[in-house]
Amino acid sequence: MSNSEFPITIRPMDEYNQKLVSYVHPLNWINPQPADRYDLVVIGAGTAGLVVAAGAVGLNLGLKVALVEKHLMGGDCLNFGCVPSKTLIRSSRAIAQMSRASDYGIEQPKHIEADFPAVMARMRRIRSDISTHDSAKRFQELGIDVFLGSAQFTSSDTVQVGELTLRFKKAAIATGARAAQPTIPGIEKAGYLTNETVFSLIQRPQSLGIIGGGPIGCELAQAFRRLGCQVTLLHRGSHLLNREDADAAKIVQKVFHKEKIRVVLGCQLEEVEVVGNAKRLYFSANNRRDSVTVDEILVAAGRTPNVEGLNLEAVGVESDEHGVKVNDYLQTTNPKIYAVGDICMDWKFTHAADAAARIAIRNMLFTPFGLGRSKLSSLVMPWVTFTDPEVAHVGMYEDEAKKRGIDVATVQIPLSSVDRAIADGEEEGFVKILYKNGSDKILGATIVAAHAGEMISEITTAIIGKVGLSKLSSVIHPYPTQAEAIKQAADAYYQRSLLTPRTKTILGWLNKLS
Repeated sequence: MSNSEFPITIRPMDEYNQKLVSYVHPLNWINPQPADRYDLVVIGAGTAGLVVAAGAVGLNLGLKVALVEKHLMGGDCLNFGCVPSKTLIRSSRAIAQMSRASDYGIEQPKHIEADFPAVMARMRRIRSDISTHDSAKRFQELGIDVFLGSAQFTSSDTVQVGELTLRFKKAAIATGARAAQPTIPGIEKAGYLTNETVFSLIQRPQSLGIIGGGPIGCELAQAFRRLGCQVTLLHRGSHLLNREDADAAKIVQKVFHKEKIRVVLGCQLEEVEVVGNAKRLYFSANNRRDSVTVDEILVAAGRTPNVEGLNLEAVGVESDEHGVKVNDYLQTTNPKIYAVGDICMDWKFTHAADAAARIAIRNMLFTPFGLGRSKLSSLVMPWVTFTDPEVAHVGMYEDEAKKRGIDVATVQIPLSSVDRAIADGEEEGFVKILYKNGSDKILGATIVAAHAGEMISEITTAIIGKVGLSKLSSVIHPYPTQAEAIKQAADAYYQRSLLTPRTKTILGWLNKLS
């Protein structure tokens, strides 16, 4: 069956987006004749679905695997998330670095301005180049039957894709999530952008209103401000990045203020109206009504699971507003059907989807009678918000540990005391490590630094490997590096635990006697 009845386009349909579509949803794709029965049918070809499908056939056990995607293979990460956003962020950081040239003894250019169309074209080019990794052809060559079209369950062991019926022994739902639709009066008429449409811009909006101060909202607020937009960030929380350490959020807010991003906290949005070619957002904050007029609105507040059209009722799979319901083994209410990724998980990260997909493969194919199953809750999950500086976290937060009744302590090292950070002119930030009082067991960490995302893995490895702060103190870190802050934190713990008042007294007496 040809896929030509359902052409996919991404604005602008230039050479780069044409190349992208030719890889991840080719117009001339012919869906294969289905096998008599598949060992596994995967619905959704984002990160989770791709890893499940590739992992299953990569076992070389002769498993028959089908992969179904109705839109773009690669999902959010490739098309509307990690790849385009981080490419855009890199361009915005180049401008920020040029703007600070005089801080490094370099004559600053008199005129620094982003060529916005060129920045966006670079993003589209890089995205199209990377898309080969997630292409329909590549997964076909791996031995997977790739079907392009909408899938729905039709019986206890069948999935319908167009006119084709795929019979399965087991299935995995990996259809992901999308930007939540706002319920603000007037916003539908005014029109708005989401992460699925913002990367289609080819001309820079002079002003941008962003709804939501989570990771997506903060990353894009800073990027678009550096690329020349006037940015207003409207956030209902008391500080940006609600989930993060308040000290970390405070640094991000301070940087945003310095970069002239208007941040409105405790914001309640009331309505949107069209004013000529612009859009006016009315809101309340600090007990008064206010408004801001912008060229474009970007909604970055929440995600909605993609459960529509799957006909989950036909196979007894329960779902709610949070997505498909799964147990700790990623099994749905139908024991033969699993779910993985944004469709069912609170961790909505590419690396979380990848890690969970590996758990799903193991539990679906290698746990006869349920023996030896792996749990989602066993994962130690780091994450990063790619602002400048970056905010990285792994493990518990202090308030979370206290709610669990764990007696905790923290050790914190400011980057202003780290030689490499001083030399780099990147002193804004810290390394904070949470540990169990009375032991050196690491419970969690937050790092705020220019390259926090590169640094957090050392702490993640320590937690997984049960390496305590005492042992971490003995790890030699190259000098000078910003990661030395981690060793300084471990050293501070070691000194704190070793040199107690009693120990100091004893050492003092011993020193006098020697």
